[in-house]
Amino acid sequence: MKVLIIIVLSFIELFIFFIWQNNDIIISNYNYESNEIPFEFNDFKIVQISDLHNKMFGKEQSKLLEKIEKLSPDIIIITGDLIDRRRYNLDKAMYFIKGAVKIAPTYYVSGNHEAWSGKYAEIKEGLTESGVHIIDDEMLEIKKGRSFINFLGLSDPAFITSSYIDGTDTSKLEKYLNSWSDIEGFKILLSHRPELFDLYCEYNINMIFSGHAHGGQIRIPFIGGVIAPNQGFLPKYTSGSYSSDKTTMFVSRGLGNSVFPVRVFNRPEIISVTLKAYK
Repeated sequence: MKVLIIIVLSFIELFIFFIWQNNDIIISNYNYESNEIPFEFNDFKIVQISDLHNKMFGKEQSKLLEKIEKLSPDIIIITGDLIDRRRYNLDKAMYFIKGAVKIAPTYYVSGNHEAWSGKYAEIKEGLTESGVHIIDDEMLEIKKGRSFINFLGLSDPAFITSSYIDGTDTSKLEKYLNSWSDIEGFKILLSHRPELFDLYCEYNINMIFSGHAHGGQIRIPFIGGVIAPNQGFLPKYTSGSYSSDKTTMFVSRGLGNSVFPVRVFNRPEIISVTLKAYK
């Protein structure tokens, strides 16, 4: 009987642990300093959301939106996989979108789940009608005073493949990156795929926001993520910031799950980056 009680209590504790791990959102705050940031953009705050995968946080995403609003972002960026192609539900994503655009201007690039859902036209229409700026394969300037920052966006390469088996075709990405490489000013790239960091670094990008890896899904303390799509076991780019020369990439652990339904030592994450201009 004692053994049975211990087993039952252990399962209850494990169940509570998994609920906490998959529903309690963590905020990761970063300051990014550079002499290339225009002074007008000092203390400019960027909040990143990635890989929602139809996950709900409270009624109509109220818990998620409340956390974002408390951060007082200047802009909100979304780096793909708002929906999950295996259990497609655009309404759940749109609850978040309709709340986000009321908090701050919102910018979006696609992920592989949007590409492989076969319903990207519907997704794009919903985002556009809600006031989201879709920057797939586009560049725009965000202005403050007489200064600006370049925001670049890449559509996911999954639009030209049918599954993971096909690998990753980067030809379209390279085309756009090459066309933007000589543009003057501070450049921020939104792209779903962190495993392409070395490629991004070749094209004079200052900052990158990415997702896709889900933090490695299961994280081993002091080691990192266990597995990530397109990176395999013990992936290199799963969480936090990575730098090479003048390029820094922020990788969100994301909010939802896809094939594997459980996060372990890997709570859902919102990233907040505050730009700091050298005086």
